[in-house]
Amino acid sequence: MAGAFGFKGCQKIRGPQLRNLLEAKDFILFDCDGVLWHGEKAITGAVKVVNSLIRNGKNVVFVTNNCTRPRESYVHKFCRLGFTDVMLEQIFSSSYCSALYLRDVVKVRGQVFVIGCDGLRRELQEAGIPCVEEVDEPDATIYNCDLAPDVKAVLVGHDDKLTFLKLAKASCYLKDPDCLFLATDNDPWHPLSGGRILPGSGSLTAALEVASGRKATVIGKPSRFMFECISSQFRGVDPAQCLMIGDRLEVDMLFGFNCGLDTMLTLTGVSQIEDAQQYKNSEVTTNHNLVPDYVIDTIADFLPAFEEVDEQSN
Repeated sequence: MAGAFGFKGCQKIRGPQLRNLLEAKDFILFDCDGVLWHGEKAITGAVKVVNSLIRNGKNVVFVTNNCTRPRESYVHKFCRLGFTDVMLEQIFSSSYCSALYLRDVVKVRGQVFVIGCDGLRRELQEAGIPCVEEVDEPDATIYNCDLAPDVKAVLVGHDDKLTFLKLAKASCYLKDPDCLFLATDNDPWHPLSGGRILPGSGSLTAALEVASGRKATVIGKPSRFMFECISSQFRGVDPAQCLMIGDRLEVDMLFGFNCGLDTMLTLTGVSQIEDAQQYKNSEVTTNHNLVPDYVIDTIADFLPAFEEVDEQSN
């Protein structure tokens, strides 16, 4: 579909072309951080764009690798920032999809050892998946701590309270070849204000991969499984009729490529157009998979398209 508008390959799109693209798509997939908001502040125009898409009959879903909060918490955040039309069933986080994978795909029969925040545990518990309870004494070490019986999976997400003991326990569980090794996502880091960064789930997963000698199965973007979750819960999801909008080339654009979706990079987050051009000009063929079909400066670039629709309807 991208080629039909003559903009395939990391090209800016605005005005009539952007309006025509929106009219051609039934499903719009949004990343959240860096696309719709920064922290607790909505990006200018994002609220009106999302609410207008929903009210104009588009299927809008949100795909995020942030596994630190349950979906109910996301609904509250959307509402708090002004996205009043967003419903729970539109939100697909890596923690929610990890719960679906454990419950519906592998049908885990046993406990799951979680390296992650309370939000991840809550999603698993709501899906009826038992998690190992952490009850170690303060001075416990891998030499004298108890190891839980019947651990059938290790799931790694973002954990700001990671300890060496957690890492060691997970390594012990993964010595069993029948114990699954899963990761909510493989994001290496996240930007913070003042130029600082926060190590992501991918950095924790990498440590455990080295310690265990095994590779994790990644559930979130850029894996296809998150899109399969969407397809299982919405009727008539045709990849050719979907547009993935994100801010990270190695995550969002690659996710779109892996799922056969048109992709759009917005420049309000991590990746910039210079990064995309480098991938486009790379001699490494697989780097081309990270190049967006379209580029916009900000989600607010959508606003003129809705204003034209409003004028035509009046």
